[in-house]
Amino acid sequence: MDRRPTTLERAYELADSGECESVHEIKVRLKAERLPNIEGHLYGPSLRADLQKRCLANRANPPVSPAPRR
Repeated sequence: MDRRPTTLERAYELADSGECESVHEIKVRLKAERLPNIEGHLYGPSLRADLQKRCLANRANPPVSPAPRR
């Protein structure tokens, strides 16, 4: 059985994926995914600044997926 990521883990996944441009977009996605206590988990200026920095860095240079194995 696969383990669902925590709210904070998923926020970092989204920030690092290049799919979200801002913390606001991350929150919207987390709400759509019905993750719990989003505001409680994403509280604090340091955390929000780190997520925002990752969003901007990965939006400019999205992670490259490895080529599929044949």
